[in-house]
Amino acid sequence: MESPLRVSLFLLWSILIQSGAYGQSPGPEPFGRRPQVGKGETLQQTETRLLLFEGGTDQGCQIQLHRPDTLRQCGFNSSLPLVMIIHGWSVDGVLESWIWQMVSALKSQLAQPVNVALADWITLARNHYAIAVRNTRLVGQEVAAILRWLEEAAQLSPSKVHLIGYSLGAHVSGFAGSHIGKHKIGRITGLDAAGPLFEGAGPNDRLSPDDAKFVDSIHTFTREHMGLSVGIKEPIAHYDFYPNGGSFQPGCYFLELYKHIAKYGLNAFTQTIKCAHERSVHLFIDSLQHPDMQSTAYLCNNMDTFSQGLCLSCKKGRCNRLGYYIRQGQQSKKSKKLFLVTRAQSPFKVYHYQFKIQFLNQIEKPVEPTFTMSLLGTEEEMQKIPVTLGEGITNNKTYSFLITLDSDIGELVSIKFKWENSAVWANVWNTVQTIIPWGSGPLYSGLVLKSIKVKAGETQQRMTFCSENLDDLQLHPTQEKNFVRCDINAKKMKQKNR
Repeated sequence: MESPLRVSLFLLWSILIQSGAYGQSPGPEPFGRRPQVGKGETLQQTETRLLLFEGGTDQGCQIQLHRPDTLRQCGFNSSLPLVMIIHGWSVDGVLESWIWQMVSALKSQLAQPVNVALADWITLARNHYAIAVRNTRLVGQEVAAILRWLEEAAQLSPSKVHLIGYSLGAHVSGFAGSHIGKHKIGRITGLDAAGPLFEGAGPNDRLSPDDAKFVDSIHTFTREHMGLSVGIKEPIAHYDFYPNGGSFQPGCYFLELYKHIAKYGLNAFTQTIKCAHERSVHLFIDSLQHPDMQSTAYLCNNMDTFSQGLCLSCKKGRCNRLGYYIRQGQQSKKSKKLFLVTRAQSPFKVYHYQFKIQFLNQIEKPVEPTFTMSLLGTEEEMQKIPVTLGEGITNNKTYSFLITLDSDIGELVSIKFKWENSAVWANVWNTVQTIIPWGSGPLYSGLVLKSIKVKAGETQQRMTFCSENLDDLQLHPTQEKNFVRCDINAKKMKQKNR
């Protein structure tokens, strides 16, 4: 796995080289750009094109500002909500392929149909990054002007509008929301909102929860170098999702470069760099394509805490679905940070489990063995899952950790817990057995594991598993012990005693 430094340096180098190819440099906006417009002013035309899609494969029909006839020609249905996609910065002036994937998913997968449109601002996005950033505010004003006109000409309430903005497009969405007027946009989704020149900015200068009735954001490439990250790190929404911690994404490492070369040729480097940034888009598309496999995220302070399995609670709205089908509900002013793990490819959903294990260590020094677990469910069995405790085992301490499964194994029935062998531990164990006179009393040499507690994040079910053989609780190197559900019998006993 390559270092974060290597990834970030390559990314920054790529951005500078690609921008320089157009002879652009940060500085004043190009001569002839018209000035920003105020909220009360009416635009007669925009450089942003609104393209409406009747199907999932067409290239879009342009709806022109103050031209009601184009609404009819393009088949705009004023009784349906409007979902508007807003792309980000462009290096080559070509609309990216994910746009058509999202259009297709929105047109074909939803039970309730919607108008699907694209805010095409490619002429203003194809500039040096710093200039494109300055243009985001103007484009946001143009999008707001289009929406105000649709409210007047087609009686489309802004509350029925959902803006989906990627990278710089996320901030365009925010500026549109802040300029729309007294009636707020219904929803804005930010897909890895751009970080450079926005990180640390005030709410009025980036996407923020105030820009719509409901704002959700997915952060997928926040790995930082030299104070910069491609995606913004700070919370900017009512719900901010950080898949895999948000810094980087599985399957996006440089080891994947060879696959990208075969698929994209000379564009392989760009595709490799874009992988984590664009993962936000594909997570959202995935939620549309797999409505029966919605990824659940959980409220947590940071990824380290989440990795201990300490945040798998859904009480009082502490979990939510990532993507299109998010539960909106009543919002507080404070942003909620939610974490989850995903797979490297679609479908991205995994199943989260917290395991809590209490060891008794009869050896004076901390023990650092390697364990694996095999999980038997009512639907499937998962073999030899590595267990990482992160520290040495000391006496009478409870360890909590997160395990994720790529498939649904059903209800957990039993657990096989194994102390994997190593030459070092075999020697230590043999030495302990030789020099310590254990006698015939109830003394244990090494590790004792009585029970395993499990919580399933997706079902919120809590379970306890006890050793199948209560007469032999010692765990030796290379040994595998079977643990079966014991909370069911305990519940029955309690019910009998009532």
